[in-house]
Amino acid sequence: MIVLTVDQRGSTYAADRVPEVLAELEDLTRGRDGVVVPFERTVGDEVQGILAVGRDGAELAIDIALHLLRDQGWSVGIGVGPVEGPLPTVSREARGFAFYRARDAVERAKTRGRGTSIAVEGPAPGPTQPDLAAEVEALLRLLAAIRARRTPHGWEVADTLATLEDKPGRQRIVAQSLKVSEQAVSQRVRAALWQEEEAVRPVAVRLLAELSSSTGEEADVAGGAAAGTGNRRARTTHAETERAQS
Repeated sequence: MIVLTVDQRGSTYAADRVPEVLAELEDLTRGRDGVVVPFERTVGDEVQGILAVGRDGAELAIDIALHLLRDQGWSVGIGVGPVEGPLPTVSREARGFAFYRARDAVERAKTRGRGTSIAVEGPAPGPTQPDLAAEVEALLRLLAAIRARRTPHGWEVADTLATLEDKPGRQRIVAQSLKVSEQAVSQRVRAALWQEEEAVRPVAVRLLAELSSSTGEEADVAGGAAAGTGNRRARTTHAETERAQS
């Protein structure tokens, strides 16, 4: 499974934004495949949800992560691994390696700057296997950095393009919609690195989908190793849990 744990940045000195972000996530996920357990507040200013293994869950996870990073008010942790069954109706009652890894990830994400505060944790790769979690994290940090430097004019063009089908003539339609020249749209597209983002994003989705699918055979002993601890902040890290197996 793919677990997203999201924590509000600077919440000690700011208003509680959890109800606001839950409404945004409900809109973003409505009608889409990939949600296993909907997002909800877990504790304090934290939000968590469970997404499916494979492409649907991976695409939704990346869409959600980039949406939240654009806001620059959230730290995002993505954890990939088994979840103990049967699945509960609320994520705070669930257990498994995916949750421990999402916790590790969000704690690492908090150490990074606004707009790039994201981390990804997955099972340790074998000696000859690529570290897919590190690769997904690197791509998401790159995309987040590109988006964090985008100007309001760049976002205006990018948001308008996102509403249109990928076919010739899109930039002309955007120019007409924004009442600017096609040349101005082209300049904004280049400055916003929009085409580069569009090229990288599917790669991140594919790698996260591959990572989530690769955990199918991973032994799900997290519940036994962490019995009684529940899904809360004080729980041990996934690394400690995995060592408990040996």
